[in-house]
Amino acid sequence: MAVQGLEMRFERYDMLLNACINKRKFREGQRVHAHMIKTRYLPPVYLRTRLIIFYSKCDCLREARHVLDEMPERNVVSWTAMISAYSQRGLASEALNLFVQMLRSDTEPNEFTFATVLTSCTGTFGFELGRQIHSFVIKRTLDTHIYVGSSLLDMYAKAGRIHEAREIFNCLPERDVVSCTAIISGYAQLGLDADALELFRRLNLQGMSANYVTYASVLTALSGLAALDLGKQVHNHVLRCQLPFYVVLQNSLIDMYSKCGNLIYSRRIFDNMPERTVISWNAMLVGYSKHGMGREVVELYRLMRNENIVKPDSVTLLGVLSGCSHGGMEDVGLQIFDEMVNGKDGVEPDIEHYGCVVDLLGRAGRVEEAFEFIRKMSFEPTAALWGSLLGACRVHSNIDIGEFVGRRLLEIEPENAGNYVILSNLYASAGRWEDVRMVRDLMMEKAVKKDPGRSWIELDQTLHSFHASDRSHPRREEVLVKVKELSIKLKEVGYVPDLSCVLHDVDEEQKEKILLGHSEKLALTFGLMATSYGVPLRVIKNLRICVDCHNFAKFVSKIYTRQVSLRDKNRFHHIHRGVCSCGDYCSSTGQTSPPNSFESPNTLPSPFQASATTTMALTTMLRQRLLSRSFSSHAGPSRWTTPGHQERPNGYLLNRTPPPSGQSRKWEDWELPCYITSFLTIVILGVGLNAKPDLTIETWAHQKALEKLAAESSSSSD
Repeated sequence: MAVQGLEMRFERYDMLLNACINKRKFREGQRVHAHMIKTRYLPPVYLRTRLIIFYSKCDCLREARHVLDEMPERNVVSWTAMISAYSQRGLASEALNLFVQMLRSDTEPNEFTFATVLTSCTGTFGFELGRQIHSFVIKRTLDTHIYVGSSLLDMYAKAGRIHEAREIFNCLPERDVVSCTAIISGYAQLGLDADALELFRRLNLQGMSANYVTYASVLTALSGLAALDLGKQVHNHVLRCQLPFYVVLQNSLIDMYSKCGNLIYSRRIFDNMPERTVISWNAMLVGYSKHGMGREVVELYRLMRNENIVKPDSVTLLGVLSGCSHGGMEDVGLQIFDEMVNGKDGVEPDIEHYGCVVDLLGRAGRVEEAFEFIRKMSFEPTAALWGSLLGACRVHSNIDIGEFVGRRLLEIEPENAGNYVILSNLYASAGRWEDVRMVRDLMMEKAVKKDPGRSWIELDQTLHSFHASDRSHPRREEVLVKVKELSIKLKEVGYVPDLSCVLHDVDEEQKEKILLGHSEKLALTFGLMATSYGVPLRVIKNLRICVDCHNFAKFVSKIYTRQVSLRDKNRFHHIHRGVCSCGDYCSSTGQTSPPNSFESPNTLPSPFQASATTTMALTTMLRQRLLSRSFSSHAGPSRWTTPGHQERPNGYLLNRTPPPSGQSRKWEDWELPCYITSFLTIVILGVGLNAKPDLTIETWAHQKALEKLAAESSSSSD
């Protein structure tokens, strides 16, 4: 370039710029640009566009925009290149403003422009502009283009408009892995986990090709349902397909196993990761936190600090503070919060971190200190923060502060039934029955209704759902009879129904009947009926578990010698021999454990229960970062013999269509039963995620077939 001087022409400049773009050589690219200016070479639109792309690739958006602004003539590629640069770096406002400027310049956008700018249509303002762009797309008849359609359905899904996103998806004439992944991810992000899995199952049957992002979205949906067996099946399928283990996929596996109650697998994946991002650490920290393992949370956080490779962020500190609260380590938690305030980790505390401290102090019985902490905050207290303090007031019977907080909550969110319930129970614990009646009358007057409770239990890779009010389960009548028998049996050994959990103004007999219909009792009873002796029971609840169901589960665990795992919207409750890992924090009244005559001498540690404030914030943040109804099933004595079952049961997520007549089924199309997927997971995790086990299901089956042939040939020769 220096030798040729003024002789430099288009082809040479193009070759040099392409080399600089591919290798991200910023200084060299600047020299090429400077040479154009010094030699007064007037580059055509194409070369100026390449300069925009070069500066964008080198993260020099100011220089790229300067090139665009100085262009005497611009085409659609030039505008799209700059819009894409803004969009890829999250500068949505700049991208949208530039798109409007492009339209005013009478430049017609193409399908790539639309696909790019739609990714910036986030937030309330962005979504409204996105709908206008959608209308423009329809006028240009580009709505069925695969790139534009994928961006449109992604925009609607991120805005929570999943039905519109599904309509766009259904109208696409062709679908690729990006569009399929976008709609599955949209369902998973909105918590419609069963719908996401059902769609994945259907698309898989249609021959959809999936990538690591698709499986990350599916694993997120499985974690919401705590479907451990299906999660193992997806994990094994990923291994058998030999997909590369990108960090995003490994983060989703950690999150899935921890939310399904299997922290051993989570930690093994975490330890085997060749590279860990801050999301990897956060997933593991939050997993320990939700299980009440405060000591492990602090140890892992100190390991993160000692390695000093990844810097903690706000979610990291939120998980650590929550873990300290769960584990009763208030002094350690307060020390970490003080370090955070002093800027040790470079993370400024926000309202969620202050909420963790309030929750931590409240669980430690330091209610007055928590109240003063709220009053001195620089933030305006949120309803979730006051709710955490109200729960602590109820547990520790602090009527004065609880009454003040409860009335504040009724002013802030009068539609939240939980506030009425806790305040009513607080008054009841103090014997203030007139106030109890007043709160309940106020609840009736405002027509406040509790969210309907729903519980799941997974048996043989099938999720069984139970509601407190419906009768959709095929064995519902059997379960109702059995739960009454259980109640009678448990009463003989000390169980007393906690009638304070019922707010309806009915007699005690009717209240007890209502308690027996709670969804978690039905799911737990069905688990006892459908499993053999000693099999652990895992129940998931969409709301916070009530005190009476908590006590019921402890007696079931003790009398029937079962390990019971209850996951509500706050945390895990691991119950072993009648003792719960939450330390009975949710039980402020009534019995907190079975009588002494049935207590195990080896009691478990008693970390505290997580608050809705902390847990919901953690879950929302982590789910968003990991991704940047239940199944209809027929329950019976056997899934294979019960009349009315589908020939290919819903318990298998990766079913394939039968092979054509005369052809044998390929190995990758075989369905793996639960016991094989569990065996494969243990083998593979035992030797490491990236290593292939010596014994696979294919080689094992091949060996068995050879042995059978050898036995038949030897018997025939005899």
